[in-house]
Amino acid sequence: MAHTGTGFFDRKGNFFKTARDATVSDLAGLLGQIGEGESLAPGIAYMLLERRAEIERLFAEHDKMLEEEAAIKAARQSEAGDNVAKLPSRPVA
Repeated sequence: MAHTGTGFFDRKGNFFKTARDATVSDLAGLLGQIGEGESLAPGIAYMLLERRAEIERLFAEHDKMLEEEAAIKAARQSEAGDNVAKLPSRPVA
């Protein structure tokens, strides 16, 4: 007897029974060939998906540090601007 089912496709169009497997396939594709022989990418992709919340937290912390770094650089540049003396203008010949 015929019946319906649910499947998931990765970006290459490969069919998977679970969304997790399709996502791992896409992540592995983004990582490419890792190591010699059989690629380590599928295992790494699985670990990335399993630790997603921790990884997203790390990226959020990284973004915050980049913002702080940019603010520090901007403050240093504005302080350095006060220490620069302008030379008098010379007439154009």
